[in-house]
Amino acid sequence: MRIDLRSDTVTKPTKEMLDAMMQARIGDDVFREDPTVNELECRVADMFGKSDALFFPSGTMANQTALKLHTNPGDQVICDKYSHIYNYESGGASFNSGVSCKLMDGNRGMFKAEQVLEAINPEAYYYSQTSLVEIENTTNKGGGACWDLEEIKKIRTICDENNLGFHLDGARIWNGLVAKNETTVQYGKLFDTISVCLSKGLGCPVGSVLVGNAEIMKQAIRIRKIFGGNMRQAGYLAAAGLYALDNHIERLVEDHRKAQEIGEELTGLSIVKAVEPVETNIVIFELNSDVNENAYIQKLANKDIHIISMGNNKLRMVTHLDYTSAMHDKLLSTLRN
Repeated sequence: MRIDLRSDTVTKPTKEMLDAMMQARIGDDVFREDPTVNELECRVADMFGKSDALFFPSGTMANQTALKLHTNPGDQVICDKYSHIYNYESGGASFNSGVSCKLMDGNRGMFKAEQVLEAINPEAYYYSQTSLVEIENTTNKGGGACWDLEEIKKIRTICDENNLGFHLDGARIWNGLVAKNETTVQYGKLFDTISVCLSKGLGCPVGSVLVGNAEIMKQAIRIRKIFGGNMRQAGYLAAAGLYALDNHIERLVEDHRKAQEIGEELTGLSIVKAVEPVETNIVIFELNSDVNENAYIQKLANKDIHIISMGNNKLRMVTHLDYTSAMHDKLLSTLRN
């Protein structure tokens, strides 16, 4: 029994999702003639109370498009030091948009409104122009932590007062919404653009969606084309997204429960120095300094249990749709023994 907890991106479509994909009505999306893509885009836009949405091959491309929509070369983006756009998008912010990142020293990937205010550059010509604030919810490198909605509202006010864009990297927003009992409409009111991923917690094979209102999104399709993201009969992939939105959101509580139980098990192990608080489906734990992380990862791999390192003796496990109860029992038993 292979247990793969490296990421929630390792899932495969369920039989029901595959059936929905094979029954999709399709067309040429470059001509905007794929009815299933159009339906998905309208559905996600409506969910967040936005007028426009665009389907992307990846969350990275959706985020990179958002950066380009909000900025000009030489501008500065405020984000956390743990942010995905800074750490895991291959330097795309500088390569694609010519912007620099002002890194906030937040807590588990989450910073305060006061920090944003302090980070905004003066208007003098010899400073880069601050044009965008970006946050990630839930935070990947922060262990699936969920932002406080009231803090986001405070940052929104600062953005309004200083004419800054506000983008949400919502790769795992579905997990956050379920964990905090919040709604897509609440988030749609607070952000200018939001990228949401379908291929993580929702279990789709491919795809993310960028949402926003017409004014900010009018250039999104052109930028997607520049980045090479236009697809043709993409309705097969969009159908998976529609199925997931109907069937795979409420079940995220199961992933969260399993992650919490893993965290509790790890807390009791003598070789574990600390476990980050578990709020959603990501478990990050730190081994004692005298434990070799590579050796520990290999020891688990020898049991056909696969996890990844986050650096500095910190390891990560991510629960997901394909992580069964039998796998869960085996993992807990293996950790315990």
